[in-house]
Amino acid sequence: MPFLTPTVTDERDALATFAGQQIRQVATTLQGLDAEQLRATPSASAMSLGALARHVLFIGEHGAFAALVDPGGSPEAPQDEAGDAAGAILPETVRPGDTADSLRAALHTLADRVEAGLRTADPEARIPVPDAPWFPRDLGTWPARWVALHMVEENARHAGHADILRESLDGRTAYELNALADGRAWSPEG
Repeated sequence: MPFLTPTVTDERDALATFAGQQIRQVATTLQGLDAEQLRATPSASAMSLGALARHVLFIGEHGAFAALVDPGGSPEAPQDEAGDAAGAILPETVRPGDTADSLRAALHTLADRVEAGLRTADPEARIPVPDAPWFPRDLGTWPARWVALHMVEENARHAGHADILRESLDGRTAYELNALADGRAWSPEG
């Protein structure tokens, strides 16, 4: 069941497994959504499941997380067309062609890439701290281990957001969605 990670064997395996699993948990919440549900903002915030998925993809493809998985990449946080820090969880970040299935596929691809990168990453390697106002200015690098654990923490927070948004949309919970993702019917009695 995707809700639980498989048993891990060592530090790299644990970092890779848990980081990938949290990204996949966000993907799980998108199952069966139509275009309107993907863009709906069922809470007091402007957060939709589509915008949240776009944010997870963004943070996985840019900044320190990307530098961790692809050491040759740029740690700088790119700017959007308006000149603001990109990656905000706003309705306009969902692209016209985005569907629940396309975003799920992109999240699974990201999870695969993150897992592969973390399985070979040196936990002691130094990752440049991106130039962004929310990161410390007096620190030049982080250990890869810290970046990987922060990736787990950041995406776990967003998986929780996604669970709440999905349950607000149609009452479906993480257990049911994970059973469906695993090709099984959901029964609380079972």
